[in-house]
Amino acid sequence: MKSLLFWVLLTFSSAIPTDRKMENEENTQLAQAYLNQFYSLEIEGSHLVQSKNRSLIDGKIREMQAFFGLTVTGKLDSNTLEIMKMPRCGVPDVGQYGYTLPGWKKYNLTYRIVNYTPDMARVDVDEAIQKGIEVWSNVTPLTFTKISKGIADIMIAFRTRVHGRCPRYFDGPLGVLGHAFPPGLGLGGDTHFDEDENWTKDGTGLSLFLVAAHEFGHSLGLSHSNDPTALMFPNYVSMDPSKYPLSQDDVNGIQSIYGRQPTGPAKSKEPTVPHACDPDLTFDAITTFRREVMFFKGRHLWRIYYDITNIEFELISTFWPSLPADIQAAYENPKDKILVFKDDNFWMIRGYAVLPDYPKSIRTLGFPRQVKKIDAAVCDHNTRKTYFFVGIWCWRYDEVTQTMDKGYPRRVVKYFPGIGLRVDAAFQHKGFFYFFRRSKQFEYDPKTKNITRMMKTNTWFQCREPLNSSSDFTISEEKEHSGGVELIYHKNLNLLIFSIVHVLKKIYSYQ
Repeated sequence: MKSLLFWVLLTFSSAIPTDRKMENEENTQLAQAYLNQFYSLEIEGSHLVQSKNRSLIDGKIREMQAFFGLTVTGKLDSNTLEIMKMPRCGVPDVGQYGYTLPGWKKYNLTYRIVNYTPDMARVDVDEAIQKGIEVWSNVTPLTFTKISKGIADIMIAFRTRVHGRCPRYFDGPLGVLGHAFPPGLGLGGDTHFDEDENWTKDGTGLSLFLVAAHEFGHSLGLSHSNDPTALMFPNYVSMDPSKYPLSQDDVNGIQSIYGRQPTGPAKSKEPTVPHACDPDLTFDAITTFRREVMFFKGRHLWRIYYDITNIEFELISTFWPSLPADIQAAYENPKDKILVFKDDNFWMIRGYAVLPDYPKSIRTLGFPRQVKKIDAAVCDHNTRKTYFFVGIWCWRYDEVTQTMDKGYPRRVVKYFPGIGLRVDAAFQHKGFFYFFRRSKQFEYDPKTKNITRMMKTNTWFQCREPLNSSSDFTISEEKEHSGGVELIYHKNLNLLIFSIVHVLKKIYSYQ
């Protein structure tokens, strides 16, 4: 019996390094294929030049890590592998695509949809392609005309695996999503989408509109951008298809080739005033301020107090005339100072005074040059760590040492599971983080790394929804305790049930 147990343990223990070795080999093969496809890696198969191959691979890994803003080590670490496994565009990040190419020598271009995906109705495919093209015509003098036969400047097709005379290929679901060719003769301008993907209109699968808009950028002469907020970032990033997808980096790139869209006489436009109870309300930034919370939107802000029901609505310039509108991120640090961010600058505020010598560049906080703006920020006052959200990435800053923590950035979806890919605004209250994305907010417990509630953004403003409106809560029953009375919100029946057990106990205790 002891002998049998010995051999079982020996077999089990010897399998562990074997499995690990197989995993390492698979990761190495994945990395080599990725670097060969997107970073022009060319290695020799002879064992005599194995050390030379290793040096080439390490150099290409460094190149790839630098492009994506990762810590440049030349080693195949987990963050690097994670990027390599993400769905993306099939156009290389280097080589002839590593810069802005010459564009078309004309401004009136044609396009043709050669075939349609069965995943979507034809009318929805037409709309997605048209919207993807309009993304670029809206900011340039370019015009596009759809034709139904003949050769167009941009030929659009859904293909699988190795297809026709195209030098590029597809690899099945969730690998390479599409590819396009720069302006020119032959394949120039042509765009192909992988039919093995699940293409959708609304982004519940892969948004055809977003991928098409990205690929048309290549068809017009753009290379990949290392700005994670840019449409021309190589990896697929889900976003609301109704939102404007171009970053300033995208606009600058396309206008450097074709110039700006001609504009007529400037028309005065009244600035919009946000409404607190708008069901689709979103925020630009949120921060605590001593015993207040400030919600920024455009030129305005709301102020609420922890223990007071009053809500104040003011212009930002009322408090800080030198601050810009459309603030993108803000947070309160442990020294009771507010940091406010817009683009690659930030301001520091003490009380109602903007400190001198500001704005300063976000580079002084330790961000690399490829970070162009901060989407959201929140300081955990328990740990004195501040989290910065940049696209799909999260950075962590130590407020004590005033340096960026090592091992960052990390993907938002892995570090804060459940809140989505991106964050619009965030703040901390009573130990919980509140993350805002579009018109929803997530109450998040950083200790358990769990979402405890999901609500509308404006629940802080005491807005009441009609009883027949649909609930945003994913938790079927949610309980709040106030003054010994338990309120139970039932998701399906929209009933408010009052539990008075605690009150009855008090009554009976006097008898």
